[in-house]
Amino acid sequence: MKKYFAAAALLMMMAACGSAGQDKKLEGTTWKLAKMEAIPAAAVGKEADFFTLEFNAADTMVAGRTNCNRFFGKYELKGRELSFENLGMTRMACPDMQYEDAFVKMLDDVTFTAMGGEILGIAGIAGSGQKELLESISGLQKLEDGSKITYIEPDGTECLLNGMDPLDIIRKGLLLSFVPEDRFGMGLVGGMNIIQNIMLRTYRRGKGPLTDRKFPRDLSQKIVDDLEVVTPDIGRTPIRRLSGGNVQKVLVGREIAQNPAVLMTAYAVRGLDINTSYVIYNLLTEQKMKGVAVIYVGEDLDVLLELCDRILVLCGGKVSGIVDGRKTTKDAVGLMMTKIGG
Repeated sequence: MKKYFAAAALLMMMAACGSAGQDKKLEGTTWKLAKMEAIPAAAVGKEADFFTLEFNAADTMVAGRTNCNRFFGKYELKGRELSFENLGMTRMACPDMQYEDAFVKMLDDVTFTAMGGEILGIAGIAGSGQKELLESISGLQKLEDGSKITYIEPDGTECLLNGMDPLDIIRKGLLLSFVPEDRFGMGLVGGMNIIQNIMLRTYRRGKGPLTDRKFPRDLSQKIVDDLEVVTPDIGRTPIRRLSGGNVQKVLVGREIAQNPAVLMTAYAVRGLDINTSYVIYNLLTEQKMKGVAVIYVGEDLDVLLELCDRILVLCGGKVSGIVDGRKTTKDAVGLMMTKIGG
């Protein structure tokens, strides 16, 4: 299985030895860890070859050393994406093994980028971490130590989301929208009507609970009209009385109405009829055409291949690979989901 992470992120943490710099190719260079929160500076600098990576120009091999063991394997650099495969490692027991564990975990962890103007699909068998991934990005789940989520503004400004909950993200003015798997448990309140559920996302526009009621009513009516939501009354009928398809239209419409820069959806069409499913697919495609970064977690591989520009494949909470949705096959993705093809 290949281990993927952003090359730029790794090389920012490591310094080139000798005359090689970040503007040169990796081949034939040696890199030493410069800084990492989990490893004290004294441990990094204890020996010259501690926490190093050496890239061989002849056979695209990588070798390196932690503070104890040595490792080796194949590597490939494509743009900003660096991948390792067939990594092997010696297994000596040494003092301060926690530093080695942290360094190796960094190599094993994954960084991916969801770009504006694309749909990034997330594929994997049930329980591979798809839902948890989106919940971590949206601030609903606590990140593990050493993990990092960065929101990049259109002007290049970066904002670290670590430690932020959904309210913190809103206060920062970050344009994230999330359509969760659990429509009522996390998305909408079943006992409220459409207007009230829209107000859950818009009430902070005003200064009190009685202000700005016209906006959520107008927005509710627009969502109902544009998405052909069938409801007896937008201001009286509890949303739990609507069909699953109509409930999902309201939820997706509400999140899109926030004009997000990033739109995340977890199983957005699960349990829906084919017509409603295509309404959702079209909404996501429209957002992509507007420059939104759409992250789509789905379980139908045919849909993922048709809808998504790239597909990130998860297996057991780790990434098996990232493939071009227009060029890969269902069989290839299926094999990666079980680690056979990674």
